[in-house]
Amino acid sequence: MAMINKFISFVVPARDEEGSIEPLYSEIAAVMKKAKRSFEIVFVDDGSKDKTFQKLKEIHKYDRRVKVIKLRGGWGKATALQAGFNQAVGGIIITMDADLQDNPKEIPSFISKVEEGYDLVVGWKKKRHDPISKVVSSRAYNFVSRLVTGVKLHDVNCGFRAFRREVIENIHFFYGELFRLIPIIAVKRNFRVAEIPVAHRARKYGKSKYGFERALKGLLDLLTVAFLTRYTRKPGHFFGLLGFISFAGGFLIGIYIAYLRFTTGSIQYRYPLLFLGVLLMIMGVQFVSTGLLAEMITSFNQKENFEGDYISEVLD
Repeated sequence: MAMINKFISFVVPARDEEGSIEPLYSEIAAVMKKAKRSFEIVFVDDGSKDKTFQKLKEIHKYDRRVKVIKLRGGWGKATALQAGFNQAVGGIIITMDADLQDNPKEIPSFISKVEEGYDLVVGWKKKRHDPISKVVSSRAYNFVSRLVTGVKLHDVNCGFRAFRREVIENIHFFYGELFRLIPIIAVKRNFRVAEIPVAHRARKYGKSKYGFERALKGLLDLLTVAFLTRYTRKPGHFFGLLGFISFAGGFLIGIYIAYLRFTTGSIQYRYPLLFLGVLLMIMGVQFVSTGLLAEMITSFNQKENFEGDYISEVLD
């Protein structure tokens, strides 16, 4: 395994967290001082309307290890993370939420796990200090994610994570809500992923940005990731299966209609069923055709754009 750059970068997106920023910075700095590790903290202000950015500027003046990025408006956590990753220089990159619910005392455990050889380490909030509605919805989401993807992680939602730089450079799904599912994508890309229990704290300042809309988007993104990780390199299998099922259903309906025509001489009252059979066969042909076109596009892109993202190490 290649040598790892041991400099630590923290990437912390923040929106309207003026009460949490200074305590979080102080806790991270204290933990890293005790661990005797070099580090930087990249705070990304995602369109805060309170004094978050002013607080960050004050910290930056005091400690140049702190970088501050201000986005134009609220672009969302995915964009904030990507902006932070673009500025981070560490070989190990740790992401945390800015609300103080992630406990910096857990940081050495994440670093230790990465240095054992894992590519991505995910926190598992076994005991959550959140409203019951958020706890129930999160556990339901994690259950569905395990069911749909087959990746046995307890808390895929947890934003407290440690990455080797190679993971960030080779996984390009930091948009929408897909950043939450990076551990699943990493597993499917054969990166080594570990999960460790972490202490979770109750929110002291500000308001949660979690809501029903985010849960719905998360479910849709989960389906997107399930498709992308299973069928990106073989889309013909997905569309071909749908096409076969649709065409077979229509063909069976056609046989049944033909049987009625020859045995009773009439298909009266069966015309809707006949139309359904024809429609299903047409859809089946279209699905198969779409799959063949997708396979041609995928084959072309693999030949033209291969960047070696499957390569773990080269000895020369």
